[in-house]
Amino acid sequence: MVKMKEAMKSKDSVALESLRAIKSEILLAKTKCGAKEDLGEDEEIKLLQKLVKQRKDSATLYKEQGREDLASPELAQVEVIAQFLPEQMNEEDLKKVVAEIIEKIGATSMKDMGKVMGVASKQLAGKADGKAISIAVKQLLG
Repeated sequence: MVKMKEAMKSKDSVALESLRAIKSEILLAKTKCGAKEDLGEDEEIKLLQKLVKQRKDSATLYKEQGREDLASPELAQVEVIAQFLPEQMNEEDLKKVVAEIIEKIGATSMKDMGKVMGVASKQLAGKADGKAISIAVKQLLG
């Protein structure tokens, strides 16, 4: 709420719109699981990741259609929302963790990708997005 007031005072429409989207998603999630129940940190992170992914996907579509004027506000919102996510792992650290998971599970081929993705997604929740995890798994198993 403090960030929302700051955005209002500074007339930062991108930040305000992003923060309102976050607030709206959280309120919707709370009503789904019951009015008295608060969301856990993991659920909040998943919510924020979903919002970031939606905006990145929209921006990609807009760019493909040559609508840079619509893509740039989406990417600006991604930056605002990402401030509330834990710091993302870099590619090198991600590959190390995925390699450890592959070794632990005993995965040897692409047939084991589902098993590795399941464990990696749970272990790296909030630290890396699913697409980056998938790319690392494919590189290490392929």
